[in-house]
Amino acid sequence: MAEQKSPELKMPEVKMPDPAQMTQLFNHIAEKSQAIVKEFMSRQSTDGQYDMQDTMALAKSFMELTQKIMADPAKLMQSQMALWQNYMDLWQKAVPALFSQQPMEAVIREPKGDKRFKHDDWQDNALFSYIKQSYLLTAGWIQDMVANVEGFDEKTKKKLQFYTRQFIDAMSPSNFVMTNPEVLRTTIESGGENLINGLKNMLDDLERGKGKLNIRMTDLNAFELGKNVATTPGKVIYQSEMMQLLQYDPSTPEVFKKPLLIFPPWINKFYIMDLRPKNSLIKWAVDQGFTVFLMSWINPDEKMAEKGFEDYLKDGPLAALDAIEQATGESEVNALGYCLGGTLLGITNAYLAAKGTPRISSGTHLTTMLDFSQPGELEVFIEEEQIASLEKRMAVKGYLDGSEMATTFSMLRANDLMWSFFINNYLLGKDPFPFDLLYWNSDSTRMPAKMHSFYLRNFYQHNRLKDPGGISLLGTPIDLTQVKVPTYFLSAIEDHIAPWKSNYMGSLLFNGPVRFVLSGSGHIAGPINPPAANKYFYWTNTKQHVADADEWLKDAKQTEGSWWPDWYKWLSKNSGEKVPARVPGTGKLPVIEEGPGSYVKMRLAK
Repeated sequence: MAEQKSPELKMPEVKMPDPAQMTQLFNHIAEKSQAIVKEFMSRQSTDGQYDMQDTMALAKSFMELTQKIMADPAKLMQSQMALWQNYMDLWQKAVPALFSQQPMEAVIREPKGDKRFKHDDWQDNALFSYIKQSYLLTAGWIQDMVANVEGFDEKTKKKLQFYTRQFIDAMSPSNFVMTNPEVLRTTIESGGENLINGLKNMLDDLERGKGKLNIRMTDLNAFELGKNVATTPGKVIYQSEMMQLLQYDPSTPEVFKKPLLIFPPWINKFYIMDLRPKNSLIKWAVDQGFTVFLMSWINPDEKMAEKGFEDYLKDGPLAALDAIEQATGESEVNALGYCLGGTLLGITNAYLAAKGTPRISSGTHLTTMLDFSQPGELEVFIEEEQIASLEKRMAVKGYLDGSEMATTFSMLRANDLMWSFFINNYLLGKDPFPFDLLYWNSDSTRMPAKMHSFYLRNFYQHNRLKDPGGISLLGTPIDLTQVKVPTYFLSAIEDHIAPWKSNYMGSLLFNGPVRFVLSGSGHIAGPINPPAANKYFYWTNTKQHVADADEWLKDAKQTEGSWWPDWYKWLSKNSGEKVPARVPGTGKLPVIEEGPGSYVKMRLAK
């Protein structure tokens, strides 16, 4: 039998840095650093961004955690012994692999979908496999310790688990030069140019963020609204202080009589529904023969600090309904609301029901919360101390800065939305790749101080919207139980922003016929799933108002593919007969400007 040869280790070629290029780069870095530090220092007394109260409250919780762990030494010793045994098993497998230069047998594997360790060396190189597995064992041990500690209420424990995960993610070996094999190889092969370029990228991001690290996720110059994103043809036919109303050009000779009004969220921008023609929900609806209208919200500044939820209702959908009637002659519409837009749609229907003027014939709610008793991971951000601290910061500027909202959502998926770009941009020294979804994700919006405070306190903190008359808007008590129009509720099973069971509880508040549909994937990919993609699946159940979400799912039927055709079948029954296609500007409202309009183009600084 032939003797098996060990694979040869391929050493990367070492490149020495160019002294002239290094000098030029360091001069550039020094010059830019000086300007950034000056800008950063000038902001400290004026922007209200930093509040030690948040940090102190979190530190207090972790001190209590440490005390509770130390209070049970027997349990701590048992846990440490289990970790030590796992380390010994790992070491026993590592030693022969290191000496033979063979791949190491796995004691623990990364979770499915973890992209941090996709480079071959994490599996094939025994040293890096050992580093990875040591990290995974330690991370699991820390998370188990926090999860199993006793004496905390559920809310505090969730907060501790969330911030523990942030620490664990930050300490991943993939985030450090010497323990990331791909970065280490690149550093040797390039003579360290990747790190110099990475430092330059970091300084550019600090400059964009005026002293705050504002990591670029994509090439921000690769996209232009109306050119290669948000390209479905349409016109602005009305505008208020809060929104522009777009009417999209028809693509069929006939259309359904009843128009469709879309309520996008104003936490981010509407063109998530119109990124590219092949995955545009807006274009698809137009192509099915609907006259589509959409509210494009303003990106507010300090002059709109006192704009509240009432203003979004009055100058948003209520104004849009009047404008649509002028444009088409139709006094009733079907409506679709996405995320916060869906919450506003529910409120609008309740308001119209209270006034006895139902002008929305059916409502479609995409990933919408109306009952906020189970808000998911966002719950860690809505304690009284945090809301009060946020209100102090908003009082200085008049709004919640879009970068704060973006950071909050990025923290929910830190490895994918923060650390992956840290590695690519700063450690590998690469420029971010052009990607339309990430361009949209980076196109943050502000939130008026008054509106955002009302939203956090009345919806997330006190969950008043679900109670009849729990809130009043425009002098009218809002009672969701009075909504009796047909409703289509679409949730996503992996949604971490609007958990599907929370959505389901909200759907039970209505007293009309409700079709609840559960899609695959998450908050974005679940709703934005065109039929041509042949992806995912969705569940339906002919039983309505089943009290328990798990019971509903147990009896639900799974169908492969997109939910869009199911929605079309449902919506077309509520849309009336066909009439000649309506061209924007031919009604009583003239065209103001071409779509996608000017409001959506108001960006925070790049």
